[in-house]
Amino acid sequence: MKRSEINHAIREMEQMVRRCRFPLPPFCNFTPEEWKEKGHEYDEIRDNMLGWDISDCGLGRFEEIGFMLITLRNGNQHLGKYKKPYAEKLMYVREGQKAPMHFHWFKMEDIINRGGGNMLIRVFHSTENEELSDSDVTVEKDGKKEVVLAGTQVKLCPGESITIYPGLYHEFETEVGTGPVLLGEVSRCNDDERDNRFYDPSVGRFSTIEEDEAPYRLLCNEYPAAKGGYE
Repeated sequence: MKRSEINHAIREMEQMVRRCRFPLPPFCNFTPEEWKEKGHEYDEIRDNMLGWDISDCGLGRFEEIGFMLITLRNGNQHLGKYKKPYAEKLMYVREGQKAPMHFHWFKMEDIINRGGGNMLIRVFHSTENEELSDSDVTVEKDGKKEVVLAGTQVKLCPGESITIYPGLYHEFETEVGTGPVLLGEVSRCNDDERDNRFYDPSVGRFSTIEEDEAPYRLLCNEYPAAKGGYE
């Protein structure tokens, strides 16, 4: 993925966040130069991968498949000094763009339409062999339960949410003609390095970046070490 694509995606998401009046925490606005001057007071951001996360999932088709998101807060299952058992994200999905089919072994999450168009979330149970099950799915949507057929696309209009349990395959895309969507996610601790099971084995979580221009913002896996060295 080209750095210019990442820079453009970040600026585009910033515009959507402003339109939806969802102010971002200060660290989302740090420049690469400012990050070089940050000390250990920002270790929580580095250790728990808070901040910008733009990926084409290693497929090279970002206009069709990919992630644009910000991790706003997160705990850590592997570093005991971080006690938060929860995480929160913002995601931006362009019209015509899709997040690939996946589930989480540990994380349970609520996905919330924070504004923009309508979001379609396709759901399948997973089998013991981590294949797609043809069994019906009980959907929890804003406190209401309903049973849908495997592979149903559940629609989230602005303000609506769905609960995704561990082992539940899901992919999402915008409803054509309704415009891009700003999604929220409230969940257990997030671990993007160990807790994503993509149905398509060719899908990867992070992109290889072609540096065709300078970075506008650093991604969550790009922060330099704290100024003054490691503690």
